[in-house]
Amino acid sequence: MAEKALASKLRAIVGDRYYREDMEARVAHSYDGTPMLQALPDGVVYPASTAEVAAVMKVLAEHRVPLVSRGSGSNLCGGTVPLEGGIVMVMHRMNRILEVDLENLTATVQPGLITAEFIAHIESLGLFYPPDPSSMRISTIGGNIAECSGGLRGLKYGTTKDYVIGLEAVLASGEIIRTGGKLMKDVAGYDLTKLLVGSEGTLAIITEATLKLVPPPRAKKTMLAMYRDLYGAARTVSRIIEARIIPATLEFMDNPTIRVVDDFAKLGLPLDMEAILLIEQDGDPEAVERDIALIEEICIAERADRVQVAADREEAERLLTARRSAFTALARLRPTTILEDATVPRSKIADMVLRINEIARKYNVTIATFGHAGDGNLHPTATTDARDHDEVHRVEQAFAEIFEASIELGGTITGEHGVGIVKAPYLEWKVGSAGLDMMKGIKQAFDPHRLLNPGKLFAKETRKRVVLQHE
Repeated sequence: MAEKALASKLRAIVGDRYYREDMEARVAHSYDGTPMLQALPDGVVYPASTAEVAAVMKVLAEHRVPLVSRGSGSNLCGGTVPLEGGIVMVMHRMNRILEVDLENLTATVQPGLITAEFIAHIESLGLFYPPDPSSMRISTIGGNIAECSGGLRGLKYGTTKDYVIGLEAVLASGEIIRTGGKLMKDVAGYDLTKLLVGSEGTLAIITEATLKLVPPPRAKKTMLAMYRDLYGAARTVSRIIEARIIPATLEFMDNPTIRVVDDFAKLGLPLDMEAILLIEQDGDPEAVERDIALIEEICIAERADRVQVAADREEAERLLTARRSAFTALARLRPTTILEDATVPRSKIADMVLRINEIARKYNVTIATFGHAGDGNLHPTATTDARDHDEVHRVEQAFAEIFEASIELGGTITGEHGVGIVKAPYLEWKVGSAGLDMMKGIKQAFDPHRLLNPGKLFAKETRKRVVLQHE
């Protein structure tokens, strides 16, 4: 009876068509981009406005029903799997660009807007929104904010948090708050905007965002540097930064990744290279030419086997698209693909890749590595088969050791994918018990009844550290 009363209230808010309890809708929203994780919600709601979100949340708070807010579900940390049932709130109907303010260089958007569509519109106006997650053709701005998404341009331009300057959000109680605004300076109290960015839907439901825009670069050049020596590629990354050059993109692919990307994109990449760096610089034409020439000198000095500068934008876009397709290419190899991320200081890139390879051999699993070398964010990716439970267990052991290796090298367990379910058992490794208690206190202040995305960030039990054995 209580379930019928709840459903009736929700339908009264959003309309019969936009609250569903049928199995098709429940199954469709029971998983996300993370392999081997699934849990059925009790219902799915599709609000069209902030007012509807607030009204729905008030009803759910009254009935103590948990809610998971969701964009396209492309995250890779289990962040939108409804572990405790309840309601999944899909934000795709709230997908408008509400305003582009050319005087203040800001855009105000709803959370269900597809990232690539927003970027294309902004570029058509002669402006630039730098965050570019590889999932941008399907991911939403709200999802990017929830996970604090990064991307290929993160080294020079930063990540999503650097461009979100104001938010409208609905609290677990159904109250609506506004943070920040069209301001370049605002120190009135705690920075709630930055707190909500990357909070993975555990503190509030984002219903509107004000984003900073910047002028576009006047010129771009893209190049590939190919190495038979992994350390040569890693030294190149450090030396470029040492030379006070900050490329727009500085990406890394190891040999297994090179092979599958070339098979997928048909670029004619040399398959005998241990590593390839994809480097792009943008800015004023003279500065770009100067930087690319200096970067080429550094690559040659570090014994790059060959250096190839893209002849035109079309070739450059093919190279960038190929890098963005690394996950897709690897996913063709076996039934299950587990894409992780770990970040280390740039100077430790080669050490981390060698440790990943060592750990993969130890557990007899296949792991390819690619990622954002310029900011130390690597994506070790295991190809496996969920039906082979023994192999999957070994993959899980390997990743636990990889996370510990990243911390040992001065890094972190996640640079951009988020914690969600997958990294929750390791969060204390990074933040410590006092830090974890502080985070739980923040969660309690925002959501005392644990209604928003329960089961994420905070594991029931911290995983025990392993004692690493490496050469």
